Amino acid sequence: MNSIKSFSNDVHGGRLEVHLVGGFSDERQLSQKLTHQLLSEFDRQEDDIHLVTLCVTELNDREENENHFPVISGIAVNIKTAEIYRASFQDRGPEELLRAARALAGGPMISIYDAETEQLRIGPYSWMPFPHVDFWLQQDDKEILENLSTSPLAEPPHFVEHIRSTLMFLKKYPSPMSTLFPGNKALLYKKTQAGLWEKTSFPES
Repeated sequence: MNSIKSFSNDVHGGRLEVHLVGGFSDERQLSQKLTHQLLSEFDRQEDDIHLVTLCVTELNDREENENHFPVISGIAVNIKTAEIYRASFQDRGPEELLRAARALAGGPMISIYDAETEQLRIGPYSWMPFPHVDFWLQQDDKEILENLSTSPLAEPPHFVEHIRSTLMFLKKYPSPMSTLFPGNKALLYKKTQAGLWEKTSFPES
């Protein structure tokens, strides 16, 4: 909210709009809990917020052979027209394994995009050595899927391979601060005119 409002200080009129898309009727009811937390948090805001799109939990659920799956698992937004549409992403951006390792090691969700500088700012991160990493690397696909996913039946085909690669990354870099972030500085990326992310120089501080 603060990030969005910081770019609207000189704007008169308009309104704050929210689009919530995702989740499904999973057996652990994690989607329902997260949806409730999000709606409660928006309700607590002092600003007047308009809920425009709500496609969550049972509204985004399909059933197949008595198993539940999300109808929509990815969206994109055209920031010029405000059009929202279904999307899937082959390219998940720079330092994918580094970002995935941080998440798997228990790091909270954060935004890495700085709208003011139009850059991705990644890190610096630190994490504790991942517990029993060798044990997990020895497990078969079924064990990894059932134990390291919140929704095993709804995961994409590449999920297990991605988790294995992330575990290997955690094993290789148990102390990322000293090995992946020279001078304890963030990794910065900026888009080229061709639309590709390009690594830039390190920040001054």
